[in-house]
Amino acid sequence: HEVCARLDLEEGMDTGRLNMRFGIHSGATTAGILRGTKSRFELFGDTINTASRMESTGVAGMIQVSEETADLIRKDGRGGWLRAREGGVEAKG
Repeated sequence: HEVCARLDLEEGMDTGRLNMRFGIHSGATTAGILRGTKSRFELFGDTINTASRMESTGVAGMIQVSEETADLIRKDGRGGWLRAREGGVEAKG
């Protein structure tokens, strides 16, 4: 919570109450460098789109993972990291 306190001091009151949400999906991706006025590295594909949907349907302050990612976490012996979310979410992808 040190970061939140610093945000309040540097950016103004209530910025320390910002929340984040994350979506993680596992699968194949395509990567490339887009050229233009400023080159940038981009990731493309269904995996990226699904991760984006996982994030957008997520709960603030939580990391939402797809079933594919949850299976990989369990396979790695870290199933204790997972907590079931009340009420399932149907995300396209």
